[in-house]
Amino acid sequence: MDIKDIIKPENRVYAKSKILTDTPMHYCPGCSHGTVHKLIAEVIDEMGIQEKTIGISPVGCSVFAYNYLDIDWQQAAHGRAPALATATKRLMPDKYVFTYQGDGDLASIGTAEIMHACNRGENIVVIFINNAIYGMTGGQMAPTTLIGMKTATTPYGRKVELNGYPLKITELLAQLDGTCYVTRQSVHTAAAARKAKKAIRKAFENSALKKGTSFIEIVSTCNSGWKLSPVKANEWMVENMFPKYPVGDIKDI
Repeated sequence: MDIKDIIKPENRVYAKSKILTDTPMHYCPGCSHGTVHKLIAEVIDEMGIQEKTIGISPVGCSVFAYNYLDIDWQQAAHGRAPALATATKRLMPDKYVFTYQGDGDLASIGTAEIMHACNRGENIVVIFINNAIYGMTGGQMAPTTLIGMKTATTPYGRKVELNGYPLKITELLAQLDGTCYVTRQSVHTAAAARKAKKAIRKAFENSALKKGTSFIEIVSTCNSGWKLSPVKANEWMVENMFPKYPVGDIKDI
């Protein structure tokens, strides 16, 4: 068979979304961020909303997201993405506005911002990457760090009497009247990635319908911060994080 026959459109199995740029990603091998970027790009591409989408990325591993997704972006101060997203959406209500935040950013530094944006029911999408650690700044304990989990600031493991309990921010936000869709997903397998993509699409559709805030937590790995190989990190996540942060829809109005 000639190579020209193989590359015919009808024989194509997969093509990279045009929303993704050709810029090599800076994320560590095995990091979940790249997969989530791919899913967001595919949803935007399939919905045909590239020119109408604005992403808000704050400080953290996702700070360079604008290099990888060819949409309009704004940068926010650490934890303040929901506040900036609120202003952006209110000024341009016809746009699809989403924030892309890590657990240290959203669940610690930006707790007030995310809580009040969700309580107001802003018509935005929030994508929350939870790897239970401050990945970019040295592997410190985050609000979502598990009990007993070793980090740069809890070398002997997180202790309740000293550090308190892991914060299940997603369940807290589900209690607020302003949230219309709250779900927890993962991307560690092909099947899980398909479910996460479906959730992301539903969130963007909710925004167009003005139903309120859609919140998607992605339970993720940080194999560099966890000091594990990509394969071992996925296994550790399933064994340790899923019992505390079970995947599935929490709220769907």
